[in-house]
Amino acid sequence: MLDIKLIRKDPELVKRNCAARNVRINLDLMLSLDTQRRELDAKIQELRAASKKIAAEKSADFINEGRRLRAEISEGEQKLAALVKSFDEIYHTLPNLTHPTTPIGVDESASRTIAYGVNDKPTFGFTPKDHLDIATTLGVVDMAAGTKVAGPGFYFLNGDAALLELALQNYAINKLVSNGFRFQITPDIAKNDILLGTGYVPRGNETNTYTLEDTDLSLIATAEIPLCGQFTDTVVDVSSPIKICGLSHCFRTERAAGKATRGLYRVHQFTKVEMVVLCDPEASEDMHLELLKIEKEIFDELGLPYRVLDIASGDLGASAYKKYDIEAWMPGRNGGEFGEVTSTSNCTDFQARRMNIRHVSKNGQREFVHTLNGTAIAISRAMVAIIENFQTSDGRVMFPQAIAKLLGIKGLDPLVVKATP
Repeated sequence: MLDIKLIRKDPELVKRNCAARNVRINLDLMLSLDTQRRELDAKIQELRAASKKIAAEKSADFINEGRRLRAEISEGEQKLAALVKSFDEIYHTLPNLTHPTTPIGVDESASRTIAYGVNDKPTFGFTPKDHLDIATTLGVVDMAAGTKVAGPGFYFLNGDAALLELALQNYAINKLVSNGFRFQITPDIAKNDILLGTGYVPRGNETNTYTLEDTDLSLIATAEIPLCGQFTDTVVDVSSPIKICGLSHCFRTERAAGKATRGLYRVHQFTKVEMVVLCDPEASEDMHLELLKIEKEIFDELGLPYRVLDIASGDLGASAYKKYDIEAWMPGRNGGEFGEVTSTSNCTDFQARRMNIRHVSKNGQREFVHTLNGTAIAISRAMVAIIENFQTSDGRVMFPQAIAKLLGIKGLDPLVVKATP
C-alpha cells in the first residue's frame, strides 16, 4: 500500500498516478474518511482517559458518569469500525506509484519494446502448426482428459511432455541456485491476508483466485505469495539482498477464449519457478535488472526468440512500480506472434508496507524493505514456445543438441522428442 502520509501530503500526485494506471478511485472520499476516523479516534481516546480517571470513584454520580462514558465509547467504536472499513475498501485498491520512465498508456498497446533475444525466429519450409495440434497428435498433451477430470482449462501431460516439464523445472532451479538464490518448495495455499499483502484479491469482483469454502485460505496464483508471506511481521537483514526462488503449482480462474489462448497458453493450473528478492530500497532498481538478466539468459539458452517489453502504466499490476515482460515468438500462434512467457516487477515498499516487513537502515531506523519478483519459468507457456519453435515437417519436436544437453533429455523417446545432430 502507499504511505498514507504521502497521500495526505500530495493527493494530486496520487490522482495523476491513478489516471496513468487507468484506476478509478474516489480519493477525496478516502481522505474525508481518513479525517473523520482520526478525529473520532482522538475523541474515543479522550473518553477512555476520562473514564479511567473516574473509575476509582464510588459515588453514584461518578458511577452514572462512568456508565455514560462507556456507552459513548462503545457507540464511538462502532462508528469508528465502520469508518475504517469504508476507508480500507478504497485505500487497499490504490496502486503503487509508477517509475518515471514507464511508458504512459491505458493498456498494453502503449508498452515499449526495449530488447530482443539472441536467437532468430525459425524459418520453416512448411506452414508451422499450433502447439496443441502437435502435442495432441503426439499424444503428449491431453486437454480432453483434463476436462473430464477437472473441467475446461485443465490438462494431462503424458510421457515426454511430462518429462520435459521436470527437465525445465530442474534447469531453472539449478540456474537460480548457481546465481545465489535459496530454493524452496512452497505451500500451494495461503491465508487470504497473505494474498492481500502481496496485492492479490482473494474475493470480490476483481478476483482471479480459487478460494477454499468456509476457510480464510485460497489457492495461490504464484509462489511469490508464500515466498513473500513467510516474512510477514519480521525485521530482516538485507545488508545483502535476500534472494529466494520457489517451485509451486499456480491456480487462476481466468481463462479467455480464442485461438491465441487455446491449449497450454492460458490454463487454470500450471507449474512455475518464481524468483523473489527482498532488499535495501537503494538496491531495488539494480536487482530488478538482475532478475530481467536471468530471465533473458534462460530463454536465450533455451534457443527461443523473444522480445522484452517495458510495460505501460495502464497494464501494470497494483503492486508493480516498474515491470518488464518477456514475450517469446510462437510461430503457430495466429500465424506467428509473440506471447508473454515471463514478467519481473519492482514492487518497491508496496508489499512490505502491507505485510510489515522491515529492515534496520543505515541510520538505525526500522524502514520497509523493497520486494521484487520475477518468473524464472512458467512451464506451460515455455512448452508452447518450445513445441512450436522446434517442430518439424513430420510433426515431431526436435531439439538442437546443445539444448537437449542443457535439459538432460537425451533419454527421451526419439520418436517424439529428440535432439538433432
